[in-house]
Amino acid sequence: MKKIIKKITHWEAWPFNLIYAPLAPFWIYYMLRSGSVWFFTPSNPKITFGGLEGEPKKEMYDLLPVHLYPTTFNVLPTNHFTTIIQQIESLQIGFPLIVKPEVGGQGILFRKIDHPAQLEDYHAQVPVEYIVQKMVQYPMEVSVFYIRHPKEEKGIVTGFLHKIPMQVVGDGKRTLEQLVQHHPKGSTRMEELYKKHAARWNEIIPADEKYVLSYAANHNRGAHFVDLKDHIDESLAIVFDEISHNINDFFYGRYDIMCESIEKLKQGKGYLILEYNGCGAEPNHIYDTGYSLINAYREILKHWKALYSISNYNAANGHKPWPLFKGLSFLRETRKLFKVMRNADKVIV
Repeated sequence: MKKIIKKITHWEAWPFNLIYAPLAPFWIYYMLRSGSVWFFTPSNPKITFGGLEGEPKKEMYDLLPVHLYPTTFNVLPTNHFTTIIQQIESLQIGFPLIVKPEVGGQGILFRKIDHPAQLEDYHAQVPVEYIVQKMVQYPMEVSVFYIRHPKEEKGIVTGFLHKIPMQVVGDGKRTLEQLVQHHPKGSTRMEELYKKHAARWNEIIPADEKYVLSYAANHNRGAHFVDLKDHIDESLAIVFDEISHNINDFFYGRYDIMCESIEKLKQGKGYLILEYNGCGAEPNHIYDTGYSLINAYREILKHWKALYSISNYNAANGHKPWPLFKGLSFLRETRKLFKVMRNADKVIV
């Protein structure tokens, strides 16, 4: 009974569709008001579908100055493995490294790769184009939600989070399995974590060793979020104004960043952008930070209002929403792709 009550009251663990279902009338209102199902596509005109979903990561990296993101290259499943290793060596990426799908999200097919044999196994099984990326060694991963109306020179930061990947800390007594069983989020995904950590599952983790269970610092992959809203100030906004102006036509979305420290980030130093997401990005500062469901809804609706305003302005200035059938076709193909990727994600260690 306690578990049932916890599931009902702990809204942050509800399925995505359940959380957002009560807000559907507001989204429909914006459709009707704009006269377009895909009213949001002009929000970020240079990103496919405005960045709601299905946008290629290469498209986003190509808009960034190369010094702002980790060394990255794309791989097709048909590429010969030896050429991938050669490119890793020529770009001085080294191991460990990160792989993730060219079109993706929610940590699907995201893996930390420690050695060539592991990469070869991933490459042999992955069914889609993917990215090989140099692993960033900065100590903090943060996300920054940024909004700028196209007629304004300055934008605002509406959310600032420290994202801590799901991990356990050894005590020199308990096995990895026992530590996971006592982890508030890990305990709900024992089967998944066993598949990925079978080699050390029955091993006693040394005292004070931090053992990372998932390097994808996403809410739905068990990451823990620490609210940094008290650190939002003009200096932080200035950094992201400059980045977003350099990208050109990026007005609404969330940056995922590795940084040396908050102070260095505010100085525009010691950071790299892992990726950024357009209008499909959640204001993820509603999770783990004390929001009630009602206040979370208020925060989401505040962001949607800004999204509509930006999209409407851009539509009136030459960036028309996608035609109905173009959007339907794109979504259909994207959903097919995600189904293939989810199936592969269950199999690839």
